[in-house]
Amino acid sequence: MSTRAADSAQPLRGTQGSIGFVVLIGSLTLLPAMATDMYLPSLPEVAGELGTTHAAVQFTITGMLVGGAIGQLIVGPFSDRVGRRRPVMIGVGLHALISLLCAVAVTIGQLQALRVLQGLASAGATVVAMAVIRDRYTGSEAARLMSRLMLVIAVAPLFAPTLGGAIAHVWGWRAVFVALALLAAALLIVVVVALPETLPPERRVDQGPRALAHGYVDLLHDGRFVAFAVIPGLGLAVIMGYVAGSPFVLREQYGLSAQQFSLAFAIGGTALVVGSQINAALVRRVGPMRLLRYGAPVATVLTVVLLVVAATGAGGVVGLVGALWLALSHLGLVMANSAALAMSRHGQRAGTAAATLGFIQTALAGAISPLVGVLGGSAVAMTGVMVASMVAATLVLALATPAYRRDGWLEPSGPLLQRV
Repeated sequence: MSTRAADSAQPLRGTQGSIGFVVLIGSLTLLPAMATDMYLPSLPEVAGELGTTHAAVQFTITGMLVGGAIGQLIVGPFSDRVGRRRPVMIGVGLHALISLLCAVAVTIGQLQALRVLQGLASAGATVVAMAVIRDRYTGSEAARLMSRLMLVIAVAPLFAPTLGGAIAHVWGWRAVFVALALLAAALLIVVVVALPETLPPERRVDQGPRALAHGYVDLLHDGRFVAFAVIPGLGLAVIMGYVAGSPFVLREQYGLSAQQFSLAFAIGGTALVVGSQINAALVRRVGPMRLLRYGAPVATVLTVVLLVVAATGAGGVVGLVGALWLALSHLGLVMANSAALAMSRHGQRAGTAAATLGFIQTALAGAISPLVGVLGGSAVAMTGVMVASMVAATLVLALATPAYRRDGWLEPSGPLLQRV
């Protein structure tokens, strides 16, 4: 993309590169995270009231990922064609409506279907957040901003389970979805007022079905883009394996109360915060590829340690949460860097690239995380899925990218410009 074309993009009205920019873009990804995490402490109660199994109720978590994966493929090219604002406003508005419908679901089948639709609706927010960053940045600067974005995203696991647990304790689990509807309505107002358009008409892609399909084919033919997109997907599978299994592991196997579970879950959230902020502080000097090739194998070793702790019971719940913290903290060196390297390769179709990246991530996480329930929902099942996901991520990095080749960390994956 030319500098002249880039300069035609509208600035973010003083928020660009600032804390305000991070919070504004982070708010777009906050809604689906809150929709997942506020509901977590209620999973055992939902299973009991609706008379279903652990695996079936866990699908109400992973169903959002499945819906989000499909929705992103639709929203991404749509945002390349009409701009960034309209798709996110439609998605957030639908999210509010579907949340209210979830609150009155009477069967597990209804709730599962609605959660898939909720994922479809939230896809608009997720894709636009990534595309807006790519509209303005690439390379180390994009990786730095994505790491800062993780700080906002990590607020959800820090506070959402506690908030959701408190709401459910007083009014029941259905009230959690009413709260999500109110949150979506508030976010819609913020987006309408504060989010400017970063893709002006002269940079939009007027594409029909054939051009749309061709754009996806081009992306999928780029082997390095696919590899860099798969790695954060496997990283998300590590996180979602923990998210899906932890309510049953910590509450039923380790005997924690809803409040104790919320605290333990929040501790895991701090690991993502610390890791992502360390990455943001280092990535300009060290580079995203170098940090990625260090972080992936170390995170793999730490998930193996976590599996050993779960299998032996060493240290009880403190040992499990401590080992988990170390493993999750190193994901902060993996996910943002690999996503930034993938996005840097296709700036002219940032929405389509973000959609493909998001689809691969959420599809992998949605396919892998239910294995925790299928394998029995125990601590060993949960951590075993986490280990397998991280091993696969490191193999992809080693075999499908230049990360471990001689001077491979120096090879750019796209334009070296920090503003495009």
